[in-house]
Amino acid sequence: MDGDFLLLNPGPVPVSDGVREAMSAPMMSHRSAKFEAIYERAQSGAEYVFTHSTPGETDTSVPGETLIFNGTATMAMEAAVANVVEPGDEVVSLVNGKFGRRFARIADRYTDAVTRVEVPWGESIPLADVDAAVSDETTMVTMVHNETSTGLQNPAWGVGRIARESDAIFVLDGVTSIGGDVFSLEDWCVDIALTDAQKALAAPPGTSAMYLTERAADRIDGESAPFYEDLDWHLRKADSHQTPFTSAIPLYLGLAEAVEEIESEGMPARIARHHRQARAFRDGFTEMGLDLFATASDHTVLSNTLTAVSLPESIRGDDDEFMAAVAERNVSISGGQAHLGGEIFRVSNMGRFADEDIVRGVRTVGEAMTDVGVDVDTDAGIAAANRRLE
Repeated sequence: MDGDFLLLNPGPVPVSDGVREAMSAPMMSHRSAKFEAIYERAQSGAEYVFTHSTPGETDTSVPGETLIFNGTATMAMEAAVANVVEPGDEVVSLVNGKFGRRFARIADRYTDAVTRVEVPWGESIPLADVDAAVSDETTMVTMVHNETSTGLQNPAWGVGRIARESDAIFVLDGVTSIGGDVFSLEDWCVDIALTDAQKALAAPPGTSAMYLTERAADRIDGESAPFYEDLDWHLRKADSHQTPFTSAIPLYLGLAEAVEEIESEGMPARIARHHRQARAFRDGFTEMGLDLFATASDHTVLSNTLTAVSLPESIRGDDDEFMAAVAERNVSISGGQAHLGGEIFRVSNMGRFADEDIVRGVRTVGEAMTDVGVDVDTDAGIAAANRRLE
């Protein structure tokens, strides 16, 4: 073993001692004033993150409401679609990874008119293709801002403006960007934004958050959605800082503490730290001789909260020994998803990692590669990461 356990998976991410302690509070009624205060804390902190995720911490809010759900972000994704889209409505879904595909598959359940703007996973979607797909008949445009499966960040600003020109509702999945990178509701014309507790918010898994603008709320029909995801109902209960159904109280306690810790750090500082540590991962891996997986072009950039790296040819398709060598050093990273299994590995810097954790991640990957016979320059990778972190 090589030190304390280091969790570098892109979710769930490590939580602070304060979050763990908050979750150990005595149980209470979810209809009590005490719980209402907890919901209000979680709601207020999440709203801060949604609306102040710009370098200068300028408020980029538009009129709307922050909702906290008893469910992970897939629930929030479905709620966004199900409350707005009716059979026959046109939805344009951008797909260049697993979670863009998931959004399209959700839309398929509510209308038979889903147009996919699709490229191979890890490649950039040209804005011209989006512009060509969106029309005045389009009801909704769905996009994953930061594609967790590939390490690409898609151009939300461009897609949002295209959607607004056609009066379509723009739904943006910020699951692995909100809380760790720049996010602007106003400038990007976002109508519905959503995120997950277990990612850059650094809270335990099991809850998610949505920013529902007044523009989008005017178009929802809760009775058309699944009973549990009726946004009209969620909005009514949120007015009294409650959820429609029994709340996962320990998870709300953890989320409330996590978002307050983010507000204490300040989003500009948090964003700068995530950018610096992501660059350290990229510099470290490429300097030791590995190749990044994603190809960023046409306004798309590499993620600042997770890094995807191609496995060398000699171990591609069978990464069991490499992953075992990483685990032997008491570190956890993630492999590829779906058809990228055995093709790539992914590491996260979401949350609150110390710089030395990033360096340890680079060193661990280099040593594990050496163990399985891959010729890499681990020392050069460590030196490059340290230079970026200085």
